[in-house]
Amino acid sequence: MENAAYIGLSRQMTLRRELDIVANNVANADTTGFKVEQLMVGTEVGQRARNDSIRPSASFVLDNGVGRDFGQGSMSETGRPLDFAIAGEGAFFTVRDGAAGEAYTRDGAFTMDPEGRLTTKQGQAVLGGGAEIVLDPALGVPSVGADGTITQNGQITGRLSVVRFDTLGVLEKGGDGLYRNGSNVQPVEANDVQIHQGSLEASNVNSLTEITNLIEISRAYESITRMIENTNDLSRRAVERLGKAA
Repeated sequence: MENAAYIGLSRQMTLRRELDIVANNVANADTTGFKVEQLMVGTEVGQRARNDSIRPSASFVLDNGVGRDFGQGSMSETGRPLDFAIAGEGAFFTVRDGAAGEAYTRDGAFTMDPEGRLTTKQGQAVLGGGAEIVLDPALGVPSVGADGTITQNGQITGRLSVVRFDTLGVLEKGGDGLYRNGSNVQPVEANDVQIHQGSLEASNVNSLTEITNLIEISRAYESITRMIENTNDLSRRAVERLGKAA
């Protein structure tokens, strides 16, 4: 197989990966706090054979991982007192993710468990100052200020822990809309953001853009398939003609 076909195959591999990512973006267009993702593509130069000093090295398409846009999503009012949205990019609510330790999320659709703990929809405890936030139903509906301070009947119950990372690349995506810190970098308190009670942050996915990307990826894959078929057909005919000449 010629280098052109190998290069085409390397691009098809990244296109298949890109298709999965874009399809996931479309599927999460209505997911609270979801951040759009895209494939990072690079170039890998293949090594020449030791006895081949004429033809240049081939450059293959390389999957360099997934990039994530942490840009602000639009906010929508829900009227629920336990729904919260962060106005400010790169900041996250802090939750306790079992034995895995702390995790971070932009999904502020919280609830209260039977013990009065403020939790995510999946049951992870929402943290404030490193401790779980416990509400007292007897004190009525909680009120949350722009700085995250929670009060009930005039009494301070806790404060939502909202943090940010200087380098967002240290965050690894987990399930249930959570991000985990995959490094030794420690988060810092995000004092420059505002908390909106009774609102949720929508996904920052542009559905029209992502559907257009799906079409472009499909067309690119088909185009490369035709190129590989033509290359193989050309090689086959060349071998057949050489065989007749011999």
